[in-house]
Amino acid sequence: MTPIRAATTPVEPVTVMELRLYLRLDPEDGGVEDALLARLISAARVSLETEARRVLVPGRFRIALARWPAEGWLPLPLSPLVGLVRAGLAASDGTITELPAGLVTIGPDPLEAPGLSFTGNLPDPGLATIVIEVAAGFGGDGPPIPEDLRLAVVRLAAARYEHRGDEADRPPDDARRLAAPSRRLRL
Repeated sequence: MTPIRAATTPVEPVTVMELRLYLRLDPEDGGVEDALLARLISAARVSLETEARRVLVPGRFRIALARWPAEGWLPLPLSPLVGLVRAGLAASDGTITELPAGLVTIGPDPLEAPGLSFTGNLPDPGLATIVIEVAAGFGGDGPPIPEDLRLAVVRLAAARYEHRGDEADRPPDDARRLAAPSRRLRL
């Protein structure tokens, strides 16, 4: 089970203008480097999402299951988990039958132990696929992004701008240290 980002355009936690100011780029250059800076911000965010095991931008994610989880609990790699958008059974022709409210709920700790709880009289999926959509990520309807993670995105994007092609692509220790307090631990 791998959550798939569903039809949402990420709104980056750092703007190109903020990165330009941090880098002290000439404001009169006509924005010739803005496209590169936007890509560097996006790449830095993705790197830090992997490092911190958090979703740094709000989005909707789709999960498909062949059967109900045996213990009635499905841990998700989406932190913070903001809400359940919908749950249903998808037939082979693509039609989705919505499940009654309350059968699928968000677990008690959506930040440190995000997951879905399945209770009640769960219908037999048969040949149908269980489809669940959730909202996750900092910003939007979720909690605001922690400032240390936002600063880590800025510093990592700036480091990649300043050292284009000079060194291996890995987060500098500074960005790792900033992301460490917000890193979600695995047990």
